[in-house]
Amino acid sequence: MQATLYDRNSQPQNPQLARAIRRLERDVLRMGALVEKSFRLSHQALFERDLTASQELPGLDKKIDRFYRQIESDCTTIITLQAPTEQDLRCLSAFMQLVRDLERIGDYAKDLADIAVKIFPYAPHRSLPDIENMSHNAQAMLAASLKALADLDEVGGRDLKRLDDAVDHAYELVYQTLAQQRDVPGIVEPIVLLALAIRCLERMADHATNIGRRVAYIVTGQTH
Repeated sequence: MQATLYDRNSQPQNPQLARAIRRLERDVLRMGALVEKSFRLSHQALFERDLTASQELPGLDKKIDRFYRQIESDCTTIITLQAPTEQDLRCLSAFMQLVRDLERIGDYAKDLADIAVKIFPYAPHRSLPDIENMSHNAQAMLAASLKALADLDEVGGRDLKRLDDAVDHAYELVYQTLAQQRDVPGIVEPIVLLALAIRCLERMADHATNIGRRVAYIVTGQTH
């Protein structure tokens, strides 16, 4: 990481607490790296029709869930036992919310991989390039949110809202295309699956935006 909460204060009042929070930051970013990997694999499964990639998701999801539980537990322990300052409490509460966002993105990645398996027998739909672009944008948002966290970059965290608006707009366009399709030859499952896929991607982008907001809150103490 290029910055930590304690770079601004070379002699923190509680060095043990400072070390504990640095460890938490590292664990959150490790969890984030696993979530990024799960998102990439789900993309590979759905858009490259690589079902081998989908088989890695359950194991990754378990690792992500373990990180989630451990980080929440560590945050609670620090709050209970180490008398954190107001700034420390702000950071710890943001971490506890932020890892929920990461865990949900991981869950949605697993859902996308399941969709990839179910949709595999069907011919690729004409909306797939637009949906793939949504996935690229949502992955870029996740990467940007984690970079903002690593750098404690308030501006970078807030900028994600603009990217989220673009994903929301793409969601509406693709949804309308799917909803208005008239040439479905009897089997609607692939249409339903693609509608679920774009909903997953839209929610993943929302959670990445939330992570950016948490970063801004850590830095400024303001929720908006």
